Amino acid sequence: MRAAVMGAGSWGTTFAQVLCDAGTPAVLWARRAELAGQINATGENPAYLPGITLPDALRATADPAEALDGADLVVLAVPAQSLRENLAAWAPLLPPGALLVSLMKGIERGTCNRMSEVIGQVAGAPAERIAVVSGPNLAGEIARREHAATVVACTDGRGREVVAVGARTGRAARR
Repeated sequence: MRAAVMGAGSWGTTFAQVLCDAGTPAVLWARRAELAGQINATGENPAYLPGITLPDALRATADPAEALDGADLVVLAVPAQSLRENLAAWAPLLPPGALLVSLMKGIERGTCNRMSEVIGQVAGAPAERIAVVSGPNLAGEIARREHAATVVACTDGRGREVVAVGARTGRAARR
């Protein structure tokens, strides 16, 4: 399995770290090329998680096509109010059959749609290809590899298992 994490903020970077720790290679998309370069050069995300060493298996790019190429798992970790615009640009690049995972909280202004609904509308993905990951947790705690609880929801049990297995580590079962 290979993952693309679209969003290099604290939660996206942390989730990419968790995936890599569990043996799932991840490419982290950053909207700023300078941040992607810093992550690759230093092995940390100085803008959002300074002092946290990222796994060697994690690499960053500012090119969405490069990040999404061949991904089985596409993790969406952009600000909720920018999801529709970003996803519309990425939709032609999404690998067919990839599980789309939302890390975003909140609803879309104007439509009151949940992020999973926005994903379904814009990507044209059926509900069984969309999963949602939520807390209670904080990115900093997980990045420091402290124990945390996480909930994975998907209408398809196989989707929940893909996310849970892809992100499970020996330090804490994240399910």
